[in-house]
Amino acid sequence: MTTDTTSTTTWQLGDRTVNRVGLGAMRLMGMPWDPAPRSRDSALAVLRRAVELGVNHIDTAAFYFTPTRSANELISTALQPYGDDLVITTKVGPARSRDGQMEPMARPDQLRAQVEENLRQLGRDHLDVVNLRWGTRMAGEGRAADSVAEHFGALAELRDAGLVRHLGVSNVLAEQLTEALAIAPVVCVQNQYGLTSRDDDALVALCGERGIAFVPFFAVGAAVPGASPAAGADDTGQAEVAAIAAAHGATPAQVRLAWTLHRGPHVLAIPGTGSVAHLEENVAASALQLSGEELAVLDGVGGRGVAGDSGNGGSRR
Repeated sequence: MTTDTTSTTTWQLGDRTVNRVGLGAMRLMGMPWDPAPRSRDSALAVLRRAVELGVNHIDTAAFYFTPTRSANELISTALQPYGDDLVITTKVGPARSRDGQMEPMARPDQLRAQVEENLRQLGRDHLDVVNLRWGTRMAGEGRAADSVAEHFGALAELRDAGLVRHLGVSNVLAEQLTEALAIAPVVCVQNQYGLTSRDDDALVALCGERGIAFVPFFAVGAAVPGASPAAGADDTGQAEVAAIAAAHGATPAQVRLAWTLHRGPHVLAIPGTGSVAHLEENVAASALQLSGEELAVLDGVGGRGVAGDSGNGGSRR
């Protein structure tokens, strides 16, 4: 694998420094449509190995759970006492009932209870970063264009109260980011984005201009069979990705992650997995240097990704 020793490997989330490859927690316990849940021990092993590898940015949510597992509880069990450099990002807005069904989007006055739920589950006295995840639509189903001001203003009050350190937004349009910035600082935008899901190219550039981290979810999962119950794997550009992977002695997933990181030094990755082997491959992808010619080939792949869910930047089993 050709490595790049000069690329930026960290970024700032407010006053916190994170490595650009993090971990999305949604797949730790397996997905509801998987044939069987993952073992608890394997999920804990992934989290502990991630920290050993230098991962210090973990993305989670209280609504990441299955009937027998909770992402927040797994994180709390595996990683407490938390390291001083560990940044845990969570999200509020959506909620799920006990039977796993999505509930209506939380009202502004309900966001404090969601923040406090994450605090209890994670065993924290404050949350490092909280994203307002806008709407309850699954990724690929479109985004609601209505105002985020009232909800984001409620989170800004919780930040002022000391429950939250930094704020972000998720599943938003450029005008909603602008609206949020008029209320309080935004340290990250978390949207669906990847090699074959390019609707947010302009938003990626805007975040770079404003010094805001862009954190794509489902960056790899679109090409993984079984990553989404809504559609099959998107094989757009499969031959091009495979050829570049072979040239570097890398995997196609690593090439997709490397392309994502090449979009700008402010782009972070949060690939989700329940496999230690895949975790190690994901982290290693940060060292994969793609040539200008290879990037041009990948940029030309185009196409559109398939539906996924948030908080899982590059789902891999």
